[in-house]
Amino acid sequence: MKAFIVDLSICNGCYACQIACKDEHVGNDWTPYAKPQPDTGHFWIGIKEKERGTVPKVMVTYIPRLCMHCDDAPCMKVCKADAIYKRDDGLVIIDGDKCTGCKLCADACPYNAIFMNSDLNIAQKCTGCAHLLDDGWEVPRCVDNCPTGALKFGEEEDLEEYIEMAEPIKPGIDLKTRVYYLNTPKKWVAGTLYDPVEKEVIVGAKGTLSDCESKEIYTAETDAFGDFWFRGLKDDRTFTLKLENKGKSITIDSISTDDDRNLGDIPFE
Repeated sequence: MKAFIVDLSICNGCYACQIACKDEHVGNDWTPYAKPQPDTGHFWIGIKEKERGTVPKVMVTYIPRLCMHCDDAPCMKVCKADAIYKRDDGLVIIDGDKCTGCKLCADACPYNAIFMNSDLNIAQKCTGCAHLLDDGWEVPRCVDNCPTGALKFGEEEDLEEYIEMAEPIKPGIDLKTRVYYLNTPKKWVAGTLYDPVEKEVIVGAKGTLSDCESKEIYTAETDAFGDFWFRGLKDDRTFTLKLENKGKSITIDSISTDDDRNLGDIPFE
């Protein structure tokens, strides 16, 4: 069975995958795999930019989104025209000749990966470039065009080492998807420590962040800019931060990771 691997830690938002998909499908009729993709409005693979934090502590994660080719695909279940089917290799296909444009599949998809072609009155989505695979290609165009290796494609058994590390892109949904994400965005807490008297940042101060629920401890030191970062934190937890330097300390309570936290400039006397 085929599978995609998407490593968000090395996706740089170049949009090469999205461009390759457009190049392959816009204006090209690959029936019975897919009718032509419209030149606007459809992103069978598209990049979502997730901005986190506040200036100057900001991080951006680029997330390629595509059909998840679910084993337990809800789009297949609701299709009354029997237009959606799963191939032997696991790829889920919409038959454009059978589709009636009822939109039931688009409404049922929890990943918003199905698009309506108003000109043809059909639903469309990523096919995994099944027409190319059947013609001897080893990977879809998006994977072939990815310059960083953030996208991989192949047999599940060959990708097992990646699949074991995968995380759900939408926690709480279990549809046995065939698109596996690595290094999904985790919450973080950051700030800058400075001496208000000397009007200088403080370098080398120790920070200890404590999870009030699990008692897990994270440590960090302020860098040459006085900045500290605690990354990889769990969602919706409450933390206590202790900052220490030259025998003195300050404590900040009730830091929530319901969002990424920039604590701003913190005076330390």
